[in-house]
Order: sequence, then structure tokens, then C-alpha cells
Amino acid sequence: MTEHDMTEPDWASEAETNAPPHDREAEMAVLGAMLLSRSVIDPIAAILSDAADFYMPRHQTVYRTITDLYARSRDPKIDTITVAAELLATGELAKIGGAAYLHTLVAAVPAVSSATYYAEIIRERAQLRTVLEATRRATSRALTAALTAAEILDAAMADLQAAATGTTTTDVRLSVSDRWMGFVDELEAGADPRALDTPWMDLNEVVELKPGQLVTVGAATGGGKSLLGMNLAAHIALTRSKPALVASMEMGGSELMARLTAAESGVVLDRLIRRRLDQSDWEKVFKAAPRLQNAHNFILDDSPNLTIGKIRARMRWMASTGNPPAIVVADYLQLMTPENAKPNANRANEVAELSRGLKLLAMEFEIPVIALAQFNRGAAGRQPVVTDFKDSSAIEQDSNVIVLMHRPLNEDGTADDNRAGEIDLIVAKNRNGASGRVIPLIFQGHYARLRSMGRGI
Repeated sequence: MTEHDMTEPDWASEAETNAPPHDREAEMAVLGAMLLSRSVIDPIAAILSDAADFYMPRHQTVYRTITDLYARSRDPKIDTITVAAELLATGELAKIGGAAYLHTLVAAVPAVSSATYYAEIIRERAQLRTVLEATRRATSRALTAALTAAEILDAAMADLQAAATGTTTTDVRLSVSDRWMGFVDELEAGADPRALDTPWMDLNEVVELKPGQLVTVGAATGGGKSLLGMNLAAHIALTRSKPALVASMEMGGSELMARLTAAESGVVLDRLIRRRLDQSDWEKVFKAAPRLQNAHNFILDDSPNLTIGKIRARMRWMASTGNPPAIVVADYLQLMTPENAKPNANRANEVAELSRGLKLLAMEFEIPVIALAQFNRGAAGRQPVVTDFKDSSAIEQDSNVIVLMHRPLNEDGTADDNRAGEIDLIVAKNRNGASGRVIPLIFQGHYARLRSMGRGI
């Protein structure tokens, strides 16, 4: 019996030739290189998503052990002896074939300098296995008719997108142990690195846009909610250089571009809409042109009859192009079309379904979703409350944050001359911070923008 026979388990022989795509030699070479040189661990970890990229279970165990040891101290000692000791301590040494197998891995390295190339082979094979598993699940669902055709297609697209972007829908780490070090890193950094800010510093003191949040912004008709949504998305895309998606059912692409150009250039919006620019206007447009002309990461989707499914498909398309959205603005909630809309359906139930759908989108893609929503007519002329949303009370329940927009008026309903050109953002709900705060902003409707006043109430 040879050393190879002693170290290879039964499942690595004939059955392996009929196994899903993988490359045993590449897996061995990567692990051996990591045991030989600590300098290749970071580049390899940057290519591989996690231990599950390795097909062979014992290779997953060795990779996980090496990376755990590497992350444990500032000057880790990684070699066959230290890794064998760690595997012995965790009771997994025998499972991988003993300490002798670690030396087999080292001997299997053609060149340490090619370690990242071997890692790319492993990642490619892992993606192929993910594609095969996605098609298998889709086929099973179709044969059993467990879901509707649209639901099966949507699930298949999610699985295939996971393969394309290197994520997974099955390997989820949820324990406190898994989450702890990342949370400590955030505490040391003094901020959540995944959180987004707004262009209004006073609002940032109260609200932080976090992954998985549904943030609902309500206003009366013509109350400035679309303006706020565009300003926020432009801030994320143009100032923070993160991909942003505006799904608009309120305006067409031309009007959206006019508002964006007005806000960025300082040209009066009415002149842009009417296409009546003078020389000074053109100079402002040309000055803003480089910033807007290169905004490839800022997507304005004005497709008719937008549904949750269409927005999800657009988000996946952005991810497939290398620009997964950091924020989504839906303008506005009550104009969206429900999936499988039925005649004479209860509109309140439909809006509740849409609200819940946007919340699930935020959680699925781990980004903040901003839902703009309209008030009932009864809210006109007074300070709004969370029960004023049109057609649904579910909005309050689904939202992590609710911001209500209000133009200050006198008791008789006329404009308040003392606060002309101002608008209040009322933080009516805030699960991660203070609620009840009122943030006044400068309302520059002629430039399609809101400006911070530098103070809060």
C-alpha cells in the first residue's frame, strides 16, 4: 500500500470522476502554498469567497483552519506543524487524513508564485457547481409545479445571480461567533462602514441609512418627495461614488434628467424643461457636464408598470455589470403595480404587499431602499402623522425609518412668511435612533434641490 493510498479517502477515487466540476490538484496546490508562504494567504482569500469554494470536505477544513489561525494574531505562524496542532485541538486532524496529509499538500505545490492562479481555478469550478445546483433546483420546481412559472424563474435568476457575483443563498453565517469580530471592527472604526449618509448634515445627526432598511419618505402631492429622492440618490452616486438606482413611476427619463441637471448645475428647472437656455445657463451646464457624463453608476429606470419583480431584475442587472446598487429609490409606492394584479382587488392590501416587497428587497440585497409615498388628501394644510399615508397602514409597520415632509403654514392655511422657502423633515419613526425630531431644510424648488440649514430643531 502506498502513501497515496493511506492518505486518500475512499470517496476520492472512482466516484470523483463522476463528481461535479472541481480540480483536486488546484485545491491541494493552493493549500500547500498557504502552508509554505504566509504572503499568499491574503491574495488567495481575496479570490475565494469562503471555504465552500473547495469541493473536497477535508480541503474546506484545512482552508478554514489556516485562515482562522491567520486572523487570530498580528504575527501568525502558519506551517504544517501549527496547522496540525490546531486541527488536533479541534478534533479534526483525523478527518483530513492526519498530519501526513498536510505534508502531501506541501509536496503538491508546483510553484508558490502561481498560487493565485490555482485559486482562480478553484473559484471557477465553484461557480460552475453553483450554476449546476441552480439549474437542478429550477428543474425540480418546474417538474413538481411547486411554484408558479414566474416564481420559479425569479428564484432561478436569484440563484444564477449568486453564482455570477460570488455570493451564495445557502451558505449563511448567522451565529454570534461569526458576527462578533466584524461588529468589534465597526466599533473600533467608530462607524458602520456599510451605512450611507444623506446630503443634509442635520438629518445625518438623527438618521443613518443602514443595509436592509426600508426608509419611507411621505409628502402631500407636490410636497417635494421626488426632489428629495433624486437629491439623495445623486449624493450617493455622484458624491460618494456608489451605484444608485432610481425607479420612477412618477416621471419620465427626460424630466428626471432635467431635475438632476438643475440640481447639479444651478440652472433654473423651468428653463431646462422648456429647453430655453441662455448663454450663462449653457456655461453652467457645461461645467456640470463631466460629472454627469461619467455617472455610469447612476441608473434612472422609468420603465412603465414597474413592479417589485422588475426592480429586482434591474438590481440584478446592475450587479451583473459590476455595479450592484448601494441604494434604491422607488418613486412612488402607491403608483407601483402589484405582481399578478387582480381586478377589483383591495388597494390597501395591494399597497401593503408592495411595502412588504420593498422591505424584502432591502433585506435580500442588504442595502437601504427608499420608498417615496403620498399622503391622503386629509393631511393637507396641517402637520402630517404616520397614519396619513394613502391606501395603507402597513407602511408604518414595514418601515425602519419614516420621514414626513411638511411645508410650514399659518393656522389659516396660508404660507408662513417667517419661514418662506423652508421645508420640515419630521423623523416620525426611527428604529435605530431618536424619533420626533424636526429637521428644517431650505427648499429650492426652482433648482430641484434641498439644502441643509446647518441647524436642527
